[in-house]
Amino acid sequence: MRGDGEILLLSTYELGHQPLGLAMPRAFLERAGFRPRALDLSVEPLDEAALRRARLVALAVPMHTALRLALAAARRVRAANPGALLAFHGLYAPLHAPLLRAAGAVAVLGGECEEELVRFAEAAERGEDLSRFFEDGPGSVPLRRLDFPVPSRAGLPPLSRYARLADERGDRLAGYVEATRGCLHRCRHCPIPTLYGGRFVALPPEVVLEDVAALVRAGATHVTFGDPDFLNGPGQARRVARALRARFPAVTFDYTAKVEHLLRHPALVAELASLGAIFVTSAVESLSDRVLARLDKGHTRADALRAFELCARAGATLRPSLLPFTPWSTLDDYLDLVQTFEERGWLAQLDPVQLSIRLLVPPGSLLLDDPAFAGARLDAEALTFRWTHPDPRMDALQARVAALVEERAGADPLETIEAVKALALAAAGRAHRHVTRARERRFTPRLTESWFC
Repeated sequence: MRGDGEILLLSTYELGHQPLGLAMPRAFLERAGFRPRALDLSVEPLDEAALRRARLVALAVPMHTALRLALAAARRVRAANPGALLAFHGLYAPLHAPLLRAAGAVAVLGGECEEELVRFAEAAERGEDLSRFFEDGPGSVPLRRLDFPVPSRAGLPPLSRYARLADERGDRLAGYVEATRGCLHRCRHCPIPTLYGGRFVALPPEVVLEDVAALVRAGATHVTFGDPDFLNGPGQARRVARALRARFPAVTFDYTAKVEHLLRHPALVAELASLGAIFVTSAVESLSDRVLARLDKGHTRADALRAFELCARAGATLRPSLLPFTPWSTLDDYLDLVQTFEERGWLAQLDPVQLSIRLLVPPGSLLLDDPAFAGARLDAEALTFRWTHPDPRMDALQARVAALVEERAGADPLETIEAVKALALAAAGRAHRHVTRARERRFTPRLTESWFC
């Protein structure tokens, strides 16, 4: 199986980034002597000849959208090459192990799984029993301390095919790296605690910097640190950011961090901004203390408002991710969210899609013990337990907002947000007024791909 192309690595979607879910496992396999072929189906066609030649096909499923697309890709794999060994790896694989078994998977690997993927390929090459490589649910996933190589990006589609950074300098090529995996926290709506259980793993800074170097050689002048929370390890974040600035002083970056971490480390937030951080993504989720408590977010409404102000003082824009549609959110909450952003001049920092997000509840979710999901049934096609809002206006509004945001993809974000607010006011039986103001017509840096799950 060590011949060229006998292992085929497939990615279906990674937030518009050149997929680390191809580059990292390929590096592990190449170090072991394999020569895998890698295809990103988000920007490349499925090579039927390569598919028929492959003896092992591994699909990366780091997120919900990726898994939905990967299941469709798996059907094509099974039709074109029924003898190929099918594996799924990534965060969402163990969560949906029974579904993946039904889709023909002989291996399901999650957590720190790249070395296990290599062992799977070696066992398949020797014709051994492969049943031990099926992690049947999140409870079976061990966390392994890996010897990380530098991700192997040669031959992947060029960065020009992926999301760019849009800032005052125009559109710039952007890359995507990770300095840590997992998360210290156990927010109840997040799938990461289901596998990592409040733990995280730091990659060697020299590996991260060499990966950045490869992206810079490919033309990147901006890098996204895609860690679930870059500030889980403040020392790691500081070391990596300082090394990045020393080696590539013209490269800017963005990162993700919890509200509570931003408030806990104000000096570090300011230092990261001085080192090139131009924006921060934070899972604000809601401005309702009631909803935040049910999600166990670890911050309050007041904390979220302070985080916006802290980042502004540091010189880094805070771009929030939101979860406005949950069983506990009200229509008043929704209107208050938009009104607060309007009054404080933060609408320009908001991607309209964030106003459409409905809570997903995958298998193993920490939310499943909440009374709101008593009797909930798993929708295998949607990959979530189904729930209905007690206020039918909220379910109807979410469907309308999601359709509007999709229809207006590429339109002026502030005009889309104005249209969303009009829908919400109509749902509440209230008159609409124009929401955008001249002071909000400033430019804020953002990635050109705004989807996130």
